[in-house]
Amino acid sequence: MIDSIDSSQFEEGEWLLLIHQLPPKPDYLRVKVRRRLQRLGALPLRGSVYVLPDSEEAREDFLWLSGEIRAEGGGAIVCRAAFLEGIGNEELRARFAAPSGGSGAKPAATGAERVRPGRTWVTRRDIHVDRMASGWLIRRYLDAEAHFKFVAPRGYTPEAGELRFDMAQAEYTHEGELCTFQVLLSRFGLEDPALTAIGEVVRDIDCKDSKYDRPETAGVAALLAGIAAGEPDDTPRLTQAAPVFEGLLHHFSQRRA
Repeated sequence: MIDSIDSSQFEEGEWLLLIHQLPPKPDYLRVKVRRRLQRLGALPLRGSVYVLPDSEEAREDFLWLSGEIRAEGGGAIVCRAAFLEGIGNEELRARFAAPSGGSGAKPAATGAERVRPGRTWVTRRDIHVDRMASGWLIRRYLDAEAHFKFVAPRGYTPEAGELRFDMAQAEYTHEGELCTFQVLLSRFGLEDPALTAIGEVVRDIDCKDSKYDRPETAGVAALLAGIAAGEPDDTPRLTQAAPVFEGLLHHFSQRRA
């Protein structure tokens, strides 16, 4: 695990990337890879793209892990990279220089990924179930100082430092059968059973099926539909939806108490 790195050792553009795609089975592989990347001190960039400063040790670590991923039926690429837009060497150096490669996220998010506070989170306008829930989760657990931007569904070019969710080419969006809320839980290591239950409700409403078939689902769907129908603007929608998810959090927490 990389605890602290002297940024003077880096040359411009001297970074290693691991780009991987995991098969749907075995289930344990995703957790195994996430934990290995965390131990290596690798930082997540976009989706399944991770970065380390270029060194012999880092090359060996990434190559070894990529071989394991391919042996399990996945795909993996290791390459050297220079960043031209979206993130700069200075920001990466600062993130690696922070203790444990961190970037100041709230302690509640103890999984593989962290974000520095005050990021701009971008999603499609006219928010509904998954985007309402994900916005609540982001501000509640991942980035208390988050700013939200609501844009057209397609054709948006993100500005430097922005993070997109639940939209095309987003850093955080649906993966397989998981909705964006569930992906955020997984990627940020939020393992509270009450949040998992909320994710199951959100997923079934968003995907219009009954995979989890929780009894709360129909009522939550009606509440969120009412908010969307009565409020045309996205920022008030997000504000009005937050108490719904706070109530669900309390409800599911009490059920297991």
